[in-house]
Amino acid sequence: MSARRLVFIIASVVVSAVSLYLILRAAPLSDVIERLGSADPIYLLLALLAVVMSLFTRAIRWWILLNRRITLMESFHMINVMFLGNQLPLRLGEVARGVLATRRGVPLVISGTSIVVERLIDVLTLALVIAATVSMMPTAPAELRDKGLLFGALSLCGFLTLLFFAHAPAAAQNLLNKLLSAFPPLRRLPLKMMLEHLLDGLQPLTDIRTLLSTAFWTALAWAAALTAFFVLHLALGIKVNYLLSALLGITLTSLSIAMPVSIAALGPFEVAILATGQTVGMSDHEAIALGLLLHGVNLITYAIFGTIGLLALGASPAMAFGANSETSTEDA
Repeated sequence: MSARRLVFIIASVVVSAVSLYLILRAAPLSDVIERLGSADPIYLLLALLAVVMSLFTRAIRWWILLNRRITLMESFHMINVMFLGNQLPLRLGEVARGVLATRRGVPLVISGTSIVVERLIDVLTLALVIAATVSMMPTAPAELRDKGLLFGALSLCGFLTLLFFAHAPAAAQNLLNKLLSAFPPLRRLPLKMMLEHLLDGLQPLTDIRTLLSTAFWTALAWAAALTAFFVLHLALGIKVNYLLSALLGITLTSLSIAMPVSIAALGPFEVAILATGQTVGMSDHEAIALGLLLHGVNLITYAIFGTIGLLALGASPAMAFGANSETSTEDA
């Protein structure tokens, strides 16, 4: 293992440990454990099913973005392996997904660009969720609400602009050439190749049926995630503004998961739920119990279905998450 990777792993462990220490100081541990012990098992099962539904709808979306080059079940298994891999310190889930798709005959560049487009769609969705959340917060200043709506509108306009350029790649190339002429130092970057790959990845969305289908399954995926969060409120008997709590919780946990330095987002995830609870009026021990429970349901689901995915695809953890697979994806 290289020194850089070792430092990254140590930093991840430290961030998770410190974050957990801080949140567990916010409320008596006995109160948190008691709250967890009162969780309704029926609601826990429903939450787990909602997480599985979120994974499956994401698999359908990626299958569409890949233009059905693999089977739907292969897409499902690869998505599950990705989420399993993203719980590891080096976050090799996306790497594994690209490599596994390559083993099924999908060119690495195509799988890579489809993953980039998928992330762009999720970023757009998150921006719209942030705008909706800010507009619903009763204590948010009017100026903040206006900025939130503006942020969502600009994000949507930016994505539509990318779709326009996918329809008219020559216009995008001309604009990039003008930019490179105005700022010569940018020529050192492989911007032309990056733009070409991005536009290639967006090509499936230039078909209106594919675009609408992708939007539909994206909405279902996020709705399933919100449902899991909502159901766990019921499991713990927490009574708050459920819609605001779920929207804010999904927003903050998505941002916490995006942090590269942590072990399976352990710590930052719970901090995000604690902040959500303090905003919507939960007690600290309720919020901490909710965060631990939601994170636990997610991790159990990812572990079970990720392991099934590896077995179904005939892939070992070393092959999926090993150094060779990472090097292959970096080359692409």
